[in-house]
Amino acid sequence: MRTNLHEPADTRSMGIVHSALRRDLRRTRIALEAPPYPERKHRRQLAAHVLWLMHVLHLHHTAEDSGLWPFIRARNPAAGALLDQMDADHKRIAPAIRALEGAARTYRADESSRTAMLDSLTALETVLLPHLRREELDMMPVVGATITTAEYLAIEQEYFVKPKGFRELGAEGPWIIDGLDPEGREVILHVIPAVPRFILLHTFGWSYRRKTGRLWRHGPATAVPSLSLATMEDNSQNVATIAPAPPRQQVE
Repeated sequence: MRTNLHEPADTRSMGIVHSALRRDLRRTRIALEAPPYPERKHRRQLAAHVLWLMHVLHLHHTAEDSGLWPFIRARNPAAGALLDQMDADHKRIAPAIRALEGAARTYRADESSRTAMLDSLTALETVLLPHLRREELDMMPVVGATITTAEYLAIEQEYFVKPKGFRELGAEGPWIIDGLDPEGREVILHVIPAVPRFILLHTFGWSYRRKTGRLWRHGPATAVPSLSLATMEDNSQNVATIAPAPPRQQVE
């Protein structure tokens, strides 16, 4: 992929990360709603994954709040009202993240709390999904018009990548590119040097495939793609139709 670093910022990576979040929230809902419901080890694995997702989301918002948004505010004062909206959205989302984390911890220990887990998931989606849409459709064009691709990549490295350790990036990378088309994969992978990219794709990629096999049990959740806005709008239903799950395969 060739990118002119001095052209208006290429912000596609933001939508790709959002698409991965939407995909796994949808997968989680399917796993919780479609019998046979997760039991014992599978239930604990699902709860742990939700806690990891919330950690990823928290770090993503922290990077925006500490790095990207202040840079845009300083460069483009006219974007102030929209940036205030982003800040207000994050403040509404934070309690929903904490509530879902609490519900996941309870569900990890008590299968009878599955409905409460679903309620907390719904509460998060109610505030998060409109925010992700607003950020992609309204905020990212402003970012693109305000800074260059080189500046955006520098912010991405400083605030979204550098604070994370190699293992954390290794877990996150295959998760982000899961279900992406070749163009989307290139957008994400081109920012990673060749040697770490090889390790990410092969070593951590293998671990990720094992993890997804344990989580989604090759059932209907597995078929949920990376949920870009275009994908969601092409499908008029906001929630995937849930087919009965096939018999579960034991994946340890």
